Amino acid sequence: MTIKSNPQKSLALLLIVIVAMASSNSAARAEISQRDQQALSQADLVFIATVRKNGMQSKAAPVWFTTGDDNNSILIQTEHTTWKAKRIRRGSPVLVWIGKPGGPAFIGKAEITNDPALQNKILADFRQKYLQNRLLGIGPSRAEFDNGEQVAIKITPIRDLPEGFTSAPGTPPPPLESATKK
Repeated sequence: MTIKSNPQKSLALLLIVIVAMASSNSAARAEISQRDQQALSQADLVFIATVRKNGMQSKAAPVWFTTGDDNNSILIQTEHTTWKAKRIRRGSPVLVWIGKPGGPAFIGKAEITNDPALQNKILADFRQKYLQNRLLGIGPSRAEFDNGEQVAIKITPIRDLPEGFTSAPGTPPPPLESATKK
């Protein structure tokens, strides 16, 4: 049995594979939009909601944050036993509102990370940004990261949500990818 090579079919297949790979990696390369960068520069808190096992949104919770070194992610921390941490561990997307529950919003992917550089960034930035951390010691510590009591979370935006998008606990979240692709 001989297989004849068809250069046109081979090229078409190669292009399909390249486009598929680029599409699957586009979420990982998302950037914080200009709108959200401006809002983050003025905000003290972000509000985070995750998706429950039943597919519905949780209640949005206020958390301290900092931006990643690349300025295309935000970093938060939480106790390892919180629902937020449990849901992120199983791959829940996150809904993020900047500054207030009705503020600019985006949907993103979150990952728990043990990267000491990200943990150190959280510790240093929180100390500088939050007076309660500096004066009262409220917030994470190196020891809590080291013993696993606290976890660092990196959130990468996938897409902005429309102006006025609000938290709606108990309802389905918007899809990660926009329904209308241009």
